[in-house]
Amino acid sequence: MAQKTILIVEDNQNQRALYAEELSDEGYNVLTAADGREALATVKDNRPDLVILDINMPVMDGLDTLSQLLEYDKQIKVIINTAYASYQDSFTSWSADAYVVKSSDLSTLKSTVQNLLNDSAS
Repeated sequence: MAQKTILIVEDNQNQRALYAEELSDEGYNVLTAADGREALATVKDNRPDLVILDINMPVMDGLDTLSQLLEYDKQIKVIINTAYASYQDSFTSWSADAYVVKSSDLSTLKSTVQNLLNDSAS
């Protein structure tokens, strides 16, 4: 089976680097973007299997990015990953495949990634 590609969209450089390292160690090909515009450009050049998307970002926030991502390709799996559980009530966030509140323990995020990518393989 081909290596799965994950795009991490996170404005915090340290968080982005941590996620990239952890997911690379899990065997995924990892792309990164610091904001929504960069993410959309990356998706057009290198379609990922899954996007991990922060909400509070400069330039273009995560909810606007989510809407445009799904306009571009409805098949891309998206995990909203944010420190703010309140966004879970936003109608736009409901179009994501999963919603994970940020934590120093990445086990929930990693298991959600694995579950979504395994679902898309079947």
